[in-house]
Amino acid sequence: MSRAREDRPVVIANCSGFFGDRSTALAEVVRGGPIDFVTGDYLAEVTMLVLAKTRIKDPSSGYAALFLRQLKPVLGEIAAKGIRVVVNAGGLNPGGMADAVRAMCAEAGVDLKVAHVEGDDLIDRLADLQTAGHRLENLDTGEPLSAWGSEPLTANAYLGAWGIVAALDAGADIVICPRVTDASVVVGAAAWWHRWRRDDWDALAGAVAAGHVIECGTQATGGNYSGFQAIADLDRPGFPLAEIAADGSSIITKHPDTGGEVTLGTITAQLLYEVQGVDYLNPDVTTRLDSIQLDQVGPSRVRLHDVRGYPPPATTKVALTALGGFQNMATFVLTGLDFTPKAALVERVLRRQLGTLPGVDELRFSLIGRPADDPRDQLEATCLLQVAIRGEERVVGRAFFDAIVELALANYPGLHTIKGDSRTAKSFGTYWPAVVPQDLLRHRAILPDGSAIDIAPPPAFRAPEPARPASSASRRDWGKTSRAPIGAAFDARSGDKGGNANVGLWARSQDGFAWLRDTLTVEQLRALLPETRGHEILRYELPNLHALNFVVKGLLGGGATESMRVDNQAKGFSEYVRAKHLDIPTILLGG
Repeated sequence: MSRAREDRPVVIANCSGFFGDRSTALAEVVRGGPIDFVTGDYLAEVTMLVLAKTRIKDPSSGYAALFLRQLKPVLGEIAAKGIRVVVNAGGLNPGGMADAVRAMCAEAGVDLKVAHVEGDDLIDRLADLQTAGHRLENLDTGEPLSAWGSEPLTANAYLGAWGIVAALDAGADIVICPRVTDASVVVGAAAWWHRWRRDDWDALAGAVAAGHVIECGTQATGGNYSGFQAIADLDRPGFPLAEIAADGSSIITKHPDTGGEVTLGTITAQLLYEVQGVDYLNPDVTTRLDSIQLDQVGPSRVRLHDVRGYPPPATTKVALTALGGFQNMATFVLTGLDFTPKAALVERVLRRQLGTLPGVDELRFSLIGRPADDPRDQLEATCLLQVAIRGEERVVGRAFFDAIVELALANYPGLHTIKGDSRTAKSFGTYWPAVVPQDLLRHRAILPDGSAIDIAPPPAFRAPEPARPASSASRRDWGKTSRAPIGAAFDARSGDKGGNANVGLWARSQDGFAWLRDTLTVEQLRALLPETRGHEILRYELPNLHALNFVVKGLLGGGATESMRVDNQAKGFSEYVRAKHLDIPTILLGG
């Protein structure tokens, strides 16, 4: 492996976990202590559709304009400190954002070289790809794209890190990326710093692991963490840093005197977030999640090491979105006794009035919570009924609103709704995940001088590995048990990938993992969660993390852009699982 640009780990900060994250984060990480790079993740499946709608109104847009507002106040400091910036805020228009950044630099009198990456956008190539025999089958259903029935609005392949490396090699201080993978902004920075080769699989895999940990920002420092009550100062957690060494190992930390903490638990939670299996596929490397070792090496310092990497798959994911139609919702407040018959009355009347109208595709009724017995105050006596409708705009808008209003004096006692403008139907999107061969992509880096360099596909692709056998049960006698919520002994994190939901659970000890592994089978999980019945569930073991990861296929329907579930991105799914009760050994409960 070649010598690093400096003989030390590269320090990479994150300033964004999603489009809409803390607006001051870039300034916080630039001013909080020494760093070499700032990276930011602004894109998600939902975001691409949002940017597409923006671009329809203004063809010069299509990027995450929030980044420009974050960047402007600290341009001078970034230049003075020699910090480089790599973000995927370019979205659907990385060239347009690069131009906007150059104009901002010129206006501020700051000399920073700007480059961008392109080649992810396949919208104009879809017909040719299908004609050439690429069916672009849906990863969940297996249907070809030709069966979708929707006109694609966006089609973006997930690019890897080597366009970023080429831009940095050409002297770029700021690299604007389109739909690269979430970890690629970190991998590109580390690969350039350490002069890694394209087949340095273990080092690349280590950087992918570090990138996956910090790409969601403050989730690595205590945000969205099931053990949050043990985290000090969670009011405003700091954004994470990754100190990545030449061998790909890393230490995840944060600036001093910032909120939150970096612990084994917060890092395990993020490693399990939105992953589908043991093999974490990226365009540049396949990372084995079950190889990762974690050590707490100091306050808010967790080391990731011994990460194993293999050549990547021959394909990369391509995400397509389209406008799917219109939907609307209203939320009824149910108070006190008889909440179930009250909800049933609303549903019966609205199904009779709206369910048979031409133009109504779906009506969904979701009862949220239940009133307390002998409530202390009115809020404790309250639960909610959410009514969602999907179909043609004329019905989903005013007709739906009128039907809701007409119930005001003609339905259950105490009827009122949570205020909101339900007169207007809102458009929703549909999502189609597929794969394309990597060697068909036109991955390019547009350098600061305006010239372009083509990025070749990876040098080798991974051959299929034999199936890994499941571990055998320990057959240990666990002694006395107590009926308790799963969360009394185990932590969890959940998320979405298209229409699939994943939930990772991990133990706080080796003994705890042995019991969890033996007890929480697919059948047991399905018995605990009635909404998973009829859905395929995949189960993966990650012993080094004391964790199990479950993927519930199709739980979210067509994905976050169109799901009518209350928890449409499975953010709270893990907390639901933790609330379920099992007979748990008292030794794991502290008894």
